[in-house]
Amino acid sequence: MSQTHQHPQYPPFQPPQQHPQQVARNGLGTAALILGVIGVLSGLLPILFWLAGTLGVIALILGLTGRGRAKRGEATNKGVALAGVLLALASLGLAVFGAYTTFKAVDDAVDEINKSVSDTKAKDTKTSGDAKDADSPGKSGSGKDDKKADLGKALEAGDAVVYDDDLTVTVSNAVAYSPSEYAAGHTAGHHAYKVTVTVTNDSKKKFDSSLLTADARAGQDGVDAEQVFDEKVGTGFDGTILPGKKATVVYAFDTPADAENLTVEVTPSFEYNASQWDLKL
Repeated sequence: MSQTHQHPQYPPFQPPQQHPQQVARNGLGTAALILGVIGVLSGLLPILFWLAGTLGVIALILGLTGRGRAKRGEATNKGVALAGVLLALASLGLAVFGAYTTFKAVDDAVDEINKSVSDTKAKDTKTSGDAKDADSPGKSGSGKDDKKADLGKALEAGDAVVYDDDLTVTVSNAVAYSPSEYAAGHTAGHHAYKVTVTVTNDSKKKFDSSLLTADARAGQDGVDAEQVFDEKVGTGFDGTILPGKKATVVYAFDTPADAENLTVEVTPSFEYNASQWDLKL
């Protein structure tokens, strides 16, 4: 009697199933790239420096965070995050440049406006002062009427000239003077006379008195009256005169013996007109 052997039944071979690998994403890097691009475009307009700076800061933070995640294997597209970081830095640079350009332009505009306003006020003040001088002359400290510096007429002893900026020059009468033995500028047989020049600074700024010059001519022929120098006269003005202050200097001039008048010409500086005083000797 035969026996039948049955082999065991095995299930068919099935290869192991492979699970698809999950792809990591890098949304932070992409956001950094987008914000960086917008920031750079905004920075091309200097007036939008504030927008470029804000977007640059945000893009830089997102880009650095995305790069960190990519290094740890938590995200991909490391290059996208790096591009976002670079664009963020460019955006910040443009923001700084735009801020500097904008503030400088505003500052220059304010300076121009202030300058225009100052020039207008100065012009109005000068016009008002000229009209006042033409209608009603002012009074000087000596009690005489002040005369304008550009009248083209010789003044008398004690008269004061008031310039447009309220600088006042006064020349006294001529007084006989005896030069010392070692005086310079005095000729034997000539007479010497001294005059006192007073400068009063009623303006709002300092006056450099060292630029003032005083010259003289004597007699009807108007010959040059040489200035006399000794230990008492001839030093001239020096230094500056503060607003509200005055300075006085004595000059001496050498004249022919027969001269009956002395014309003294004072020029405060090259910015002022010269004025003349006709003094009787």
